[in-house]
Amino acid sequence: MEKIVVNGGNPLRGEVEVSGFKNAALPIIYACALVKDKCILENIPAISDITYSFEILRGIGAKIKMLDKTTYEVDCTYIKPCISDYELVRKIRGSYYLLGAEFGRFGHAKVGLPGGCNFGVRPIDQHIKGFEALGGNAVTEGGYVEITSEDGAKGSNIYFDVSSVGATLNIMIAASVADGDTVIENAAREPHIVDCANFLNSCGARITGAGSDVIKIKGVKNLHGCTYAIIPDMIEAGSFMVAAAATRGSILITNVIPKHLESVSAKLEEMGVKVEEYDDSVRVSAENITLKRTNVKTLPYPGFPTDMHPQMTALLCTVDGTSYINESIYENRFRYVEELKRMGAKIKVDGRIVVIEGGTRLSAAPVMATDLRAGIAIVIAALTAKGKTEISEIDKIERGYDDITTKLRNLGADIKKIVLPDPNGLQIAN
Repeated sequence: MEKIVVNGGNPLRGEVEVSGFKNAALPIIYACALVKDKCILENIPAISDITYSFEILRGIGAKIKMLDKTTYEVDCTYIKPCISDYELVRKIRGSYYLLGAEFGRFGHAKVGLPGGCNFGVRPIDQHIKGFEALGGNAVTEGGYVEITSEDGAKGSNIYFDVSSVGATLNIMIAASVADGDTVIENAAREPHIVDCANFLNSCGARITGAGSDVIKIKGVKNLHGCTYAIIPDMIEAGSFMVAAAATRGSILITNVIPKHLESVSAKLEEMGVKVEEYDDSVRVSAENITLKRTNVKTLPYPGFPTDMHPQMTALLCTVDGTSYINESIYENRFRYVEELKRMGAKIKVDGRIVVIEGGTRLSAAPVMATDLRAGIAIVIAALTAKGKTEISEIDKIERGYDDITTKLRNLGADIKKIVLPDPNGLQIAN
């Protein structure tokens, strides 16, 4: 078992570089399965979701070579569909993008139902609706989703009942090599959808409108390889921004796209945090500033991201007054609240609203990461708390944060990861 141990109280100061965006890298990695050629992917984060994804592709015949720490060559020339490892697939949410890639390339896909963080119902009904519109016959049985079509994917008009990021990506991937034209209406607009479209277009696809609510795709017969760099991780960047504010520190966050951070920047500035934007970096400072309470409502992009909700709660615990967070995306993203309460936070949940009575310094306690974003919120809380906090279930954090302990330690945090090989000893990992 591994834990993160934090001695709180140190303001974060210095410079930190953000890694590639997990939510962009995953669909692009699986989209490589459309390409009968080699793709070179740059700015890939070193996180467990990526490791699992590469293993899933290797399992269906892909050849994957690490060229340097963040660059991989992915050769899917000779892959075979419908043989992915069920246990690997169920470890992560993003594995469902293999459905779109296999169906688009082969007209037949069979992939285990995805896993990932548990924070409420996360159906794939809009994915199924899209695949059926493309001519597929979808069956969910025995823990698998199977999509079949005798004639392969056919272009179609699709209107999503809800704006789904995953469904938008999955159908865009499949439709890029479908026979005919596809129009996706009520498409999600997140930056990683634009990034995936840009990757596919670099491989010869003909996609327009990504980033708007209407995406148009002219299907092509074949895609070719390319070299492509993944965009920076806006959620990792936002997490460091919030951590700087929560510890009343000052840090320069590099390798970012400031436009992607506008909703987080605006909310922090509303609280009194100083945010300075540069071409590919932001400086966040809360030194000697009395921060003000605020209210937050999560919304689809370009609104405030649901993936930044738990981190903001941790920050608002440090601010005098009553603040509210309205979670409009997921109905059960509140399991982290009980962990913060263990540290002395005064929080309650009323329906989809978190009520935070801030201003009381948190105290160290044994806590755990209940999911990826909740986990980093607990780390942020521990950075502000009095005493030594031990955080368990840290594999959930490592699903999406590349070497987080080293990055925080380089900013002045007293933080380390320990390995507990047996009940009688402990070993420092990093």
